[in-house]
Amino acid sequence: MCIFDGGMINLDTLFKLGIVIVVGLLGGKLARKFKLPNVTGYLLAGLLLGPSFFKLISDQDTQAFSIISEFALACIAFSIGNEFVIKELRKLGKSIVIITFAEVIGAIGIVFFVTYVIFKQPFAFSIVIASMSAATAPAATLMVMRQYRARGPLTQTILPVVALDDVYGIIAFGIAISLAKITTGGANYSILQMFTQPLVEVVGSLVLGAIMGFLLVLTAGKASDKEELLSLVLAVIAATTGMANWLNLSSLLACIMVGTMLVNLKPNPSRVFLALNDFTPPVYLLFFTLAGASLDLSILFAVGLLGIAYIFARAAGKMLGAWVGAKSVNAPDTVRKYLGLALLPQGGISIGLSVLVRQQLPEYAVAITTIIMFSVLVYETTGPIFAKIAIDQAGEIGGMDRAENQGPVQVSI
Repeated sequence: MCIFDGGMINLDTLFKLGIVIVVGLLGGKLARKFKLPNVTGYLLAGLLLGPSFFKLISDQDTQAFSIISEFALACIAFSIGNEFVIKELRKLGKSIVIITFAEVIGAIGIVFFVTYVIFKQPFAFSIVIASMSAATAPAATLMVMRQYRARGPLTQTILPVVALDDVYGIIAFGIAISLAKITTGGANYSILQMFTQPLVEVVGSLVLGAIMGFLLVLTAGKASDKEELLSLVLAVIAATTGMANWLNLSSLLACIMVGTMLVNLKPNPSRVFLALNDFTPPVYLLFFTLAGASLDLSILFAVGLLGIAYIFARAAGKMLGAWVGAKSVNAPDTVRKYLGLALLPQGGISIGLSVLVRQQLPEYAVAITTIIMFSVLVYETTGPIFAKIAIDQAGEIGGMDRAENQGPVQVSI
């Protein structure tokens, strides 16, 4: 043990952290040999370290490392903000809103139909778990796109849709939990409260992100070198995440907004994002390997047919909704065919929402959490593979390199 500032640093935990990094690296190298995304290798390597196999990483370790996962997710959210260039979104704007709305409604609608109509589950259970199917985990898809330097109509559509469907997902969950409380007699909400509570969270998160992003724009230009700039960016991301948690807002949405403010207000925003890119690879490796270590295959025996049906219903809803939305706005064929396939990963937000279910709807918490964790297990390990298939079939692998040689890709949606 080592004493520091009145606290104790557990060297055993640090030793495990070293093992996680090494095993994650080996998992990534092995995945590349099989032509799989690095993310899949990280997740599967982590799975070996968790409770399903070698049990090296315990629940206590997962809690100890949670700050790494939270910070990595905040950095990923900040990077997604880079895709919200107002000039580009003006070309895509209405189309992105329509496509996202369609895929969110598709997922919620089909999951609700399967759970409520086919499996005869209670309305409260069905509406809440259906609302949780809307959000997409952006991290895995973003990492796959970076690894293969993908660029084109599909990839330029994916990230704005992923970010926006998290907004829709939070709103949908807020309304669903209110409806569930009303139907179970757990609360006496007015219709106005039912809609305003999730909206307050979304708007508050965006306002916080806008303020912090503006501060970053003002100060980033004064950084004398790359190291100082990186330190400043990390400080803003950490402070934004901490304040969002303190105010019970969405740190994901707040950090997306920080990145959005930067890319639209700073003359040379790529300098900031490139500085962060040099820092984040080991953080992302840890994030995905630890995510794999937190998964427990024993839940496969607990979910039953309902859990399996949820997996297929969510996938069908995402794919059908994305196709309908893309077709309605005359999106390119590659977007119509493959967007839904790239929207399957489910992770951080859904897990976070399951914590809220335990607090606000405890009678259904065990069943909902079990199914969501099963879903995360399936989608986080297979989602990167589907994302690679989607961008490969769309012909966008290596698109960044082609764009650098030929000029910007024109997207017409």
